[in-house]
Amino acid sequence: MAPISIQTVLISESVDPRCKAILEENGIRVTEKQNMKKDELMAEIKNYDGLVVRSATKVTADIINAADNLKIIGRAGTGVDNVDVDAATKKGIIVMNTPSGNTISAAELTCALLMSLSRNVPQAAMSMKQGNWDRKKFMGAELYGKVLGIVGLGRIGKEVASRMQSFGMKTIGYDPITPPEVTASWGVEQMSLEQLWPQCDYITVHTPLMPSTVGLLSDETFARCKKGVKVVNCARGGIIDEEALLRALESGQCGGAGLDVFVEEPPKNRALVDHPNVISCPHLGASTKEAQARCGEDIALQIVDMVQGKKLVGAVNAQVLASTFSQESHQLIKLGEAVGAVLQSCSASNKPCSQVEITTLGDCMKSSTGYMTSSVLVGLLNHGSGCCPNLVNVLSLAKESGITVNHTHCKSDGAASGVCKVEIVASGTSYKASGSVQGGVPVLLGLSDSVFRQPVSLTGNLLFIKASANPQLLSSVAGLLATEGVEIESFSAPADRSGDLWYCVGVSSLLRDLSALQSLVKEAAQLAI
Repeated sequence: MAPISIQTVLISESVDPRCKAILEENGIRVTEKQNMKKDELMAEIKNYDGLVVRSATKVTADIINAADNLKIIGRAGTGVDNVDVDAATKKGIIVMNTPSGNTISAAELTCALLMSLSRNVPQAAMSMKQGNWDRKKFMGAELYGKVLGIVGLGRIGKEVASRMQSFGMKTIGYDPITPPEVTASWGVEQMSLEQLWPQCDYITVHTPLMPSTVGLLSDETFARCKKGVKVVNCARGGIIDEEALLRALESGQCGGAGLDVFVEEPPKNRALVDHPNVISCPHLGASTKEAQARCGEDIALQIVDMVQGKKLVGAVNAQVLASTFSQESHQLIKLGEAVGAVLQSCSASNKPCSQVEITTLGDCMKSSTGYMTSSVLVGLLNHGSGCCPNLVNVLSLAKESGITVNHTHCKSDGAASGVCKVEIVASGTSYKASGSVQGGVPVLLGLSDSVFRQPVSLTGNLLFIKASANPQLLSSVAGLLATEGVEIESFSAPADRSGDLWYCVGVSSLLRDLSALQSLVKEAAQLAI
């Protein structure tokens, strides 16, 4: 990936000072403005290339659409549910978080709530402050020998498991991504949720908030659990259905809950907060000096690494960019964009494009399938009205435009290794192009049924003409171009000399009006690369 230029960054919340220091040390100007209202942020964000937030700033579609220059939104923490990722993706803005910055802090708070639930520590402490000495009222239970169900076995779930195993708890869990053999090496037996619910004495959730996890613990779920099960949520409000939890607490089906997060923060409905069997915190999962320092430092370093073209870490909507940090990938991206631009130019009279088929050939292209597809589409869509495609947003833009995209990778016989072939359909007409990188330069090998005798270097001003084979073609075109003040710098002809064929002419400047060629050729297209 070519380095992204980030010159100015706005930090809209209290972030560790190391964040600003690291950015400024690397030549990025930083402005800190906290507690801005939505309209204030919308007015301010127009001036910046980057935005760094924690969890309080709600980066809505309105704010994103007001950000004319924004290239990256960095969330100093895990999760990005305060950022409209879809809106950012549509505008080609990278959304990045710090996936491991608060792992230890969130895991330790989870463990603290589990221990507090087992021994009624906060309630007993409050009772003592009120002048009471009531030992019987706060009878607890040991964690030793109990079963802890961990829903979500990522970084935090893993750390919770290792710590609670030290108390002699049996740890079981569920995760749709992490393989069972991996979690088994941590001492966590994986199983389905239907198997997990009835076995647990305690349940803790560590999943992102998404449609599939909203209300994961519901009336139906609690009914499947052991009577008196205790639950902890230090992840995101809404994973546990708050109304269902209250009903389970009132009936005794749930014996207690430790809540660090709520659907609405701060919660206006105090029923759960005020319940005697609920231990609640004001979203303290990442509220440690160490986590804040780590998250602030991590987001700054991740932005700097991306700007310097070193690597991409923590991007939640731009995974295609992760493998674009080598010189070879830079060259292939240029190839894809150039081939797409050639086809866009040649098919301009037959818009709109409805189908794109991309084929990569050879082992050397196997790892490039994702970004080759995106780069070809960038070239194809780059001249669309109101469209600013990049590798982040181009797939969603293509889908929005009704373009069907297919990608195939094939082994080659050696002769065609490292080749990218593209076929598009525009208004029922098919256009084809093939290219590769030779000597570090993207070249065009063929256009439709014309295979060039010498590869065409995809740089500079290029004029493509389609005409019948004619010995006088070059001299006729050269004469016309001369009358327009345009010089020929190169000429590429196809190997085949029969039928209507495409030729490529390198020119000193683009023609003001292609219609001047109408008397000489059947089709004409031009572009500057």
